[in-house]
Amino acid sequence: MRPSVIAFGLLGIALSSCGTSPTEPDRPDWLQALIARVEREPVTNPPSSILSYRYRGDRVYFRPARCCDIPSELYDEEGRLVCLPNGGFSGSGDGRCPDFAATRTDERLIWRDPRT
Repeated sequence: MRPSVIAFGLLGIALSSCGTSPTEPDRPDWLQALIARVEREPVTNPPSSILSYRYRGDRVYFRPARCCDIPSELYDEEGRLVCLPNGGFSGSGDGRCPDFAATRTDERLIWRDPRT
């Protein structure tokens, strides 16, 4: 086998493990616990996911609404609930961060439910 093929294979293995490390800065312990909780819930359509953004100068974690009456959730870096940006019965969440959708930046997919 050629050295370049071996190196490419090792690089692929290294990169494939990057998103799953519990010590990764984008996956603090509280977020790992949230993911574990979601994985115990019934599968949703579309699949549940968690994204991170920059919002008001801070890194935040967003769990989109899973259905029309279930609000989305926005958490700070420490795992504290900041607000419910949208969804719920009114569709407007709890009204505590109405500018979230318009001002968020630096979107990153942190986790998507792999179950089907």
